Amino acid sequence: MNLSTPGKTTSDVEVTNISNRGLSLLCRSKQMFLSYEQFPWFLNQPVKAILNVEEVSPSHFYWPDIDIDLTEEIIDHPERYPLLAR
Repeated sequence: MNLSTPGKTTSDVEVTNISNRGLSLLCRSKQMFLSYEQFPWFLNQPVKAILNVEEVSPSHFYWPDIDIDLTEEIIDHPERYPLLAR
């Protein structure tokens, strides 16, 4: 019997919670919270689109279904990046 699973390994990034205030992102044991106030692009998006996140390079996250890309720096310090698309 062969117990190996073909294909890619699981991602190092995942959305762990979606609430009425925002979403939680887990990457390599670091939990980050993205509030809808600071990251309004996620508000009113389908759950499937929010859950579909990739780490395209270290600490650079991309949601292909909604064409959003953010870095860990932006998530950790949104006050340094005050321009918000509406």
